[in-house]
Amino acid sequence: MDYALLTGTVLVAGLVLAIVAQWRDWRPPLIVAVLVGVAVRVLIMCTSAVDTWQPVDFVESFKPAGEAVLRGQDPVLASNGGWHFLPTIPYVYGILLWLGIPWEYAGRLVTVVADIVLIPLVAKLAGGPKASLRALQYALNPLAVLIAGVHGQVEPVALVFGVAAFVVARGPGDPDRPGMVTDVVARLRHGLAAHGVGGSIARVLGRGGPLHNALLPGPDDRAQLKRGALAGVLMGLALCAKSWPIWLIPGMLLLLPTLRSRIAALFTTGLVPLFFLVTLPVFAGTSLQQIPAVIDTIRDIRPIVGEWGYTPWFTGGDWALRPDLASFGTNLIYVSVIAVILLWRRADPIDLTTAILLVFMVMTPRLGAQYLLWFMPFLIARPTKFAWPAIVGVCLWSGYGYLYMTQFDVNTWWMLHSYWSRASIVLLPILALAMPWGRRVSTAPAPVPAGAGTATTATSSA
Repeated sequence: MDYALLTGTVLVAGLVLAIVAQWRDWRPPLIVAVLVGVAVRVLIMCTSAVDTWQPVDFVESFKPAGEAVLRGQDPVLASNGGWHFLPTIPYVYGILLWLGIPWEYAGRLVTVVADIVLIPLVAKLAGGPKASLRALQYALNPLAVLIAGVHGQVEPVALVFGVAAFVVARGPGDPDRPGMVTDVVARLRHGLAAHGVGGSIARVLGRGGPLHNALLPGPDDRAQLKRGALAGVLMGLALCAKSWPIWLIPGMLLLLPTLRSRIAALFTTGLVPLFFLVTLPVFAGTSLQQIPAVIDTIRDIRPIVGEWGYTPWFTGGDWALRPDLASFGTNLIYVSVIAVILLWRRADPIDLTTAILLVFMVMTPRLGAQYLLWFMPFLIARPTKFAWPAIVGVCLWSGYGYLYMTQFDVNTWWMLHSYWSRASIVLLPILALAMPWGRRVSTAPAPVPAGAGTATTATSSA
């Protein structure tokens, strides 16, 4: 990388300013935070675009997907497995290339614009008097700048839609929200003890039971359904960028006020990716016979480990195809996420989401540095006691990989990688400590819509 010193200086200065802002409680106008974020990202995007070093996947995977759209070909199949997601972002790549914008700028423009839009969204996500402080801290976040401006990875695109879905789902009012108002575990235990399995099911599903009441429309039903549908559309667009925003869905659903609005959100969440899949023959030139191959390519994830956490200690710090480690780690993620959902089920849904994303980082067998951006908007919006040690740690680890290791030839890079990947294990306990352990039960009151009667109250509690 030719501009590593300049980039590193800007990023370190930004990190220091973000920490000072926390210490001094700076609360600039939101427009100032946005302008700072624009200046930093445009500068790094421009220097990265003219750099002689370009990320391998940015050139060999993302660019062919955009060029395939220009040729009227399927971006998933024509990129030779380089693009493993729905074609939504390649459509944008294709438009920018058609406009004559050089790829080094066009590919990064998508992610930089998305990351700039995230700045005010983080303020909205945080809410309250410190919203502009949180926006400034995200604007100065080194990892966000690296991922969007240097690597051109599509994480900011997934995040901009995912965070927007949270903002819409939460709606107006107090930014602090409860999680599951009804303690489902306790009620289930009580119902089984009192009525047995058959009796409990009848009481829940029967007429006048909690499920029946929850499905009844309330006074604000139309507005709530619209809110849920819009939140679902935004989450569906997040899933069109990458598959990982599926981890955001529980938090989004808990932010919605009624069971009916949650059903609407789930429906539209699934509808958007389905739309982009079935319209491949229209927009991407994909034949109907090729759609199964597209689905197989999207589903195919090679079990490459050795980049992060505990797996590099089994591979000598190098990448390796280890189905055993990949399978073990994937099962570990599922078990851990279920445990987190149970432990944080009554927390603020944003805290629940932060916990899910952080436990994923701790347990995952495979990870690229861009994955570490997943939790940043949520952790910055609602910081925990160990939030900043975690943020500083992952920024330093990622910055070493992007800025220092790229100064060397291939053999030296692999030697440095063996130490760098194994060193990441130090971050696992820090990320675990950064989870919102002290906020597992929200103290926020359940919002009750104006004029709501018994049926609406029961619906809100379902």
